[in-house]
Amino acid sequence: MSVATSLIEEQPATSAETLYQFNESPLLARQSQQESNARSYPRRIPLALKRARGIYVEDVEGRTFIDCLAGAGTLALGHNHPVVIQAIQQVLTDELPLHTLDLTTPVKDQFVQDLFGLLPPALAAEAKIQFCGPSGTDAVEAALKLVRTATGRSTVISFQGGYHGMSQGALSLMGSLGPKKPLGALLGSGVQFMPYPYDYRCPFGLGGAPGVKANLSYLENLLNDPEAGVQLPAAIIVEVVQGEGGVIPADLDWLRGVRRITEEAGVALIVDEIQSGFARTGKMFAFEHAGIIPDVVVMSKAIGGSLPLAVVIYRDWLDSWLPGAHAGTFRGNQMAMAAGSAVMRFLVEHKVCEHAAAMGERLAEHLRILQRDFPQLGDIRGRGLMLGVELVDPRGAPDAQGHPPTCARLAPLVQRECLKRGLILELGGRHGAVVRFLPPLVITAAQIDRVAEIFGRALAAATARP
Repeated sequence: MSVATSLIEEQPATSAETLYQFNESPLLARQSQQESNARSYPRRIPLALKRARGIYVEDVEGRTFIDCLAGAGTLALGHNHPVVIQAIQQVLTDELPLHTLDLTTPVKDQFVQDLFGLLPPALAAEAKIQFCGPSGTDAVEAALKLVRTATGRSTVISFQGGYHGMSQGALSLMGSLGPKKPLGALLGSGVQFMPYPYDYRCPFGLGGAPGVKANLSYLENLLNDPEAGVQLPAAIIVEVVQGEGGVIPADLDWLRGVRRITEEAGVALIVDEIQSGFARTGKMFAFEHAGIIPDVVVMSKAIGGSLPLAVVIYRDWLDSWLPGAHAGTFRGNQMAMAAGSAVMRFLVEHKVCEHAAAMGERLAEHLRILQRDFPQLGDIRGRGLMLGVELVDPRGAPDAQGHPPTCARLAPLVQRECLKRGLILELGGRHGAVVRFLPPLVITAAQIDRVAEIFGRALAAATARP
């Protein structure tokens, strides 16, 4: 049976446009009063959710929404997928231990074998795994400890626009200044930032192959020039597709160049696959598009089948840290491992990588068609079902590459108009001007068409405002 028809109950499309109005419910009012000021999503997506299935969520008022946020990419198979529910129920039926620290179990062993089976053979042959605390940011912290211990060096190179988590060490790797500014000096030190190959707004003002060449030349010079002022780092950490930074896919030749440069310099390459992993980009892991083998791969989100789980996969030459060097009480989540195994097997058996690639191209084509009528759609980019649209002001002064400036004012209007029409989307990128599409990977062609239709109507409404 196909990925599309076997998974999700279709919602009938309505001929007349339905516009939801949003008044603060008692649940939202209490949340606003009692939860921390640090809460984020409810400010832009004021929903109190009651039920979910597939790509759909229903709020307490009975309204249905298409979820193109999907737990920030966590829900690879959507909400309450049957194979995930069955795996969780089986753990409970069999009275398996729910909490095991890092003691092994048959469930854990199967999870490891399933995960290693997804890795490129060259990486799987020498792979080690470290189970971390249940969030991706803890896996990043573990990766930093790992490479610093193995190399004896302390500094790390990260990239402008990067996002690797919100704990103190991971935060020091973040490109965005907003979350870091109130903290002053971070606990993490020794992070050097490099320009990311952001083709639409190339930091060198070049774009294309010349921009990639300049970027690699700059990096190579930094690592080899004795007067560069930068110590040889323990590692370089990179997202193959920057997510929160605006859905920016790295040029594949650039990735291959970074791998060559790091190998020659003896610098570990850490690839952050927390959001881009597990078929999201049309390959099982985003780095596979470039055909490279990283030294360290950081994983979370979809790996737990919607439940909290995070791991670090690394090559065995790095395995020199001591017992207890990284620990965490909740690194033995058996239900997450069982659910994760179920998801991994489903991804392979149902060729979800190919499906995600096809559905991503279908959505991108819809967006390119809309771009003909809406010059506010400046750049459409991404890989697979990890797509973004950078909104611009076509009347603004162009940059060095001839592209109009971002339009931060328009993005939240588009997001709000989408929500009114039953579509949940998130924003990201510089100035929050990128509309992001992260639907469950099992979304059907008909549902892709519906997402594009709603987005087009929302865009028309938002751009019609004075």
